[in-house]
Amino acid sequence: MATTIDSLFGVHEQALTYRSKRAEVLASNMANADTPGYKARDFDFKSVLNTLNTPSAHVNQTHNKHMGFDKTPAAVSLAYRIPSSASLDGNTVDAKIEQAQYAENAMDYQTSLRFVNGKISSYLSALRGE
Repeated sequence: MATTIDSLFGVHEQALTYRSKRAEVLASNMANADTPGYKARDFDFKSVLNTLNTPSAHVNQTHNKHMGFDKTPAAVSLAYRIPSSASLDGNTVDAKIEQAQYAENAMDYQTSLRFVNGKISSYLSALRGE
């Protein structure tokens, strides 16, 4: 079975990229917890990965005027988070929810990172003949 460089790490390579982007978004939310009128933002990580894994996401763009799926983290459409309780100053950030989401995202990032590190270690062992 032939393995290409693109498929060595599976979905974890893309997961690391998008988990990093999500960490930035959540950190921005937490940093603006006291900013009047700030609207908390986030994106659905599962739907982004599902979109990346659809066959249409892997179409090669053969001409610059052809439309294709942009796989970069900048292309993720951020949605506004619906607040659990109204704030008088219009801020929709709930610090406890943001911290919990950030911690969960960090754990998922570490899981993908450990998987990628394990894969690299196993490939290096195979190359060394161990």
